[in-house]
Amino acid sequence: MTGSTPVPFTADDYRARMERAARAAADAGLAGLLVAPGPDLVWLTGYAPTAVTERLTLLVLAPGRDPVLVVPTLEAADAAKAPGASALALRDWTDGKDPYAVTATLLDGSGRFGVSDNAWAMHLLGLQRTLPGTSYAALTDALPMLRAVKDAAELELLAAAGAAADATFEEIREVRFGGRREAEVAADLDRLLRAHGHDVVDFTIVASGPNGADPHHEAGDRVIETGDMVVLDFGGLLGGYGSDTSRTVHVGEPTDEERRVHDLVREAQAAGFRAVRPGVPCQEVDRAARAVIEKGGYGEYFIHRTGHGIGVTTHEPPYMIEGELRPLVPGMCFSVEPGIYLPGRFGVRIEDIVTVTEEGGRRLNDTARELVVVD
Repeated sequence: MTGSTPVPFTADDYRARMERAARAAADAGLAGLLVAPGPDLVWLTGYAPTAVTERLTLLVLAPGRDPVLVVPTLEAADAAKAPGASALALRDWTDGKDPYAVTATLLDGSGRFGVSDNAWAMHLLGLQRTLPGTSYAALTDALPMLRAVKDAAELELLAAAGAAADATFEEIREVRFGGRREAEVAADLDRLLRAHGHDVVDFTIVASGPNGADPHHEAGDRVIETGDMVVLDFGGLLGGYGSDTSRTVHVGEPTDEERRVHDLVREAQAAGFRAVRPGVPCQEVDRAARAVIEKGGYGEYFIHRTGHGIGVTTHEPPYMIEGELRPLVPGMCFSVEPGIYLPGRFGVRIEDIVTVTEEGGRRLNDTARELVVVD
């Protein structure tokens, strides 16, 4: 395993996050936040129900009030064991009772609430029936930057995840590619990520030859051939925090065009990284990377945003995309991953996770960005 065992977050860490979220809600003009099981609940409380069912589980955060977690009685014992449980009150409800009536006592009946994006529609509609004077906004719209700025402990976990992904690449570049199916190399990536400490592997993209022109290609039965460009994009969660890196390798010696395209993407990735500094709008990272590829004559083949945030999920705000005017803030973490995708031929992508510092940016991935030749 790469690195040391992550230090668990404490109840004080979760209390501080819940207080911060409640303040952010007040600043946004919300009466509070309603958080269903999912990444927001894990980040705020450390609680992840073993099974998410039709029974209502909901964290209620309101400015000036203690946080309350509404849970089914049969899951209350597990909720009480969560690392952030001592920083909140549990309110349980039994089968046959109305969970919305229980929750309604905690809410301002005329308030507007932020709701976690993955809340079930049946639960939100149940609350609306019980409290028809309330209104709701998705957290992505109301508080998109809630989890965006990481503290020192979170940055340490993200760095550990990045180091584990780097160690995985250093090993995968030594395996044989030619004559093997994409799915076999993907299985190697999965095994190596776990060997280097990942608890969860989210994706192992191995896109060879013409499949590389599909940014989200799923590894399949295609046999990798000598002469193929192969896009590798892989990551998951280590200690609850994400990794996500891409490198493009070549089986045997590349052509001059393949080298030229790879060098162009590498230059674009470097330009995107250089644009990272506090106060710069997110879109400037996208613009910097995209300008290099457009100048090189391949602008129409860069078909996605330059980056996405990462934390307790591998895709979250902020997004490095045209039109995103929010400024970069120290502690933000996101990918910088330009690419060129030539339909029917090949693709190239190079991706690092970057965190914003007071001086500029710091890469959390540092494996070779030059074109690696594999067997």
